[in-house]
Amino acid sequence: MNLVFLGPAGSGKGTQAKKLEAEYGVAQISTGDLLREAVRNGTELGRQADPLMKQGKLVPDDLVIGIIEERFRQGGLEKGILLDGFPRTVPQAEALDAMLERNGIDLDKVISLEVPDELLYERITGRRSCPKCGTVYHLSAAPPKQPGVCDLDGTALIQRSDDTPEKLANRLEVFKTEIPKVKQHYASKGLLSVVDGVGSPDAIFSSIRRALGA
Repeated sequence: MNLVFLGPAGSGKGTQAKKLEAEYGVAQISTGDLLREAVRNGTELGRQADPLMKQGKLVPDDLVIGIIEERFRQGGLEKGILLDGFPRTVPQAEALDAMLERNGIDLDKVISLEVPDELLYERITGRRSCPKCGTVYHLSAAPPKQPGVCDLDGTALIQRSDDTPEKLANRLEVFKTEIPKVKQHYASKGLLSVVDGVGSPDAIFSSIRRALGA
């Protein structure tokens, strides 16, 4: 099973991707995670992407495409892939089409998670993450057992620099400019399914499974 998840920050892509990864064994490929790893490791890509991410701006297509191509070269995709946060522009979608063709991979479905802006702000501004293991919490919806501390390794939790209302506003503006064209790209191929991203994670997951025909 090979899937793409579309949706703005806070739509629940990461949460649902983990559920699909556990159930179907697909490899989750998160553009955000890959970029943040590049920043932590101080790679050339990370140095170029870091200031843009901090400002809530879109990382240039060539950099994002390059990091996805590198992930494809690493392999481990035999059970399927789930692209989380990519593509975000039509050039990225076209590059992905070519990438999949080169690797003999057919895309099965593109899921667009739809969530109202006000709920996105609530989800994002309450989000905290562990800088060591990457586990994500939410101050009200999924708090850690001990305030401010990761349940798994005891590391102090942080609010990512792009999880502020101002940065989210920038990201949403870019998202709303580009993503309708990406959705049309996949709708024209008969691959797009829209899923309501409001509700409990389990209810949303059930909706995704129905969209997949499971």
